[in-house]
Amino acid sequence: MSQRMRNALVDTALVGSVVLLIIFFYAPIATLVAFSFTSSRVLTLPIESFSLQWYGELFNKPDFFPAVLNSATVAAVSTIFATVLGTAGAVAWIRYRFRLQGAFRGLTFAPLLFPQLLLGVVMLLWFSVLGSWLGFSTGLVTVIIGHVVYITPFALVVVAVQVYGFDETLEDAARDAGASGWEVFREITFPLLWPGIFSAAIFSFLLSWGNFYVSYSLAGTARTLPIFVYSGIAVGSSPIYPALATVNLVPALLLVIVAEVLRRRALKRQTSGISTS
Repeated sequence: MSQRMRNALVDTALVGSVVLLIIFFYAPIATLVAFSFTSSRVLTLPIESFSLQWYGELFNKPDFFPAVLNSATVAAVSTIFATVLGTAGAVAWIRYRFRLQGAFRGLTFAPLLFPQLLLGVVMLLWFSVLGSWLGFSTGLVTVIIGHVVYITPFALVVVAVQVYGFDETLEDAARDAGASGWEVFREITFPLLWPGIFSAAIFSFLLSWGNFYVSYSLAGTARTLPIFVYSGIAVGSSPIYPALATVNLVPALLLVIVAEVLRRRALKRQTSGISTS
């Protein structure tokens, strides 16, 4: 067999593997979106007729919008805290050297080592003891705390990648030109780190929005959107939930696209800054 034929076979195998992987990942999503438009209550293929009735039933459910509001509140507040903490941790992680830095890095990743279910149960036990002592019960506040603990390491890793690729000579050049510390941060540091920070915020928001195990353990009587879904599918499947998944999918994709556009713009700006310095 010639070298050209071997290369062609390798290329074909690689392309085929990629295509199969894409099908494996996205075929269930495409099927789910298709099910949301069926007119039948039974989820079967092929779909005989299409309808928007399940979207109407979803929006008419009295507990749907309160669950959405609770999830949005938890995700927004958790994202703010996790992004701020993650950014500060990433800067300390990459740009500074201090004693016990290895222990700091290990503790940073500790929440990632716990399965979500185990983390939720452990935090529920902790809040139960603390609540009986201080006189409070679980609810949205405890859910927010649990989410911050869970998603902050993810935000830290995302920002750390941006900090690691940051060219500190740009800051030095600005200082040499007479810029103050605040001006360097405002004009150089923050704009170049912003795509990583924004990406971490998007990632954190999506992780918090779709989290079930920690939310279910710490929500008490409050209901977030994942708990709303779990309560519904526990009594049987319905095209309402493919409709809900489709409603969630579109804004999530838009957020990811915006984050990628900002990342590319910042990379281009950073490259042009290096070439002119």
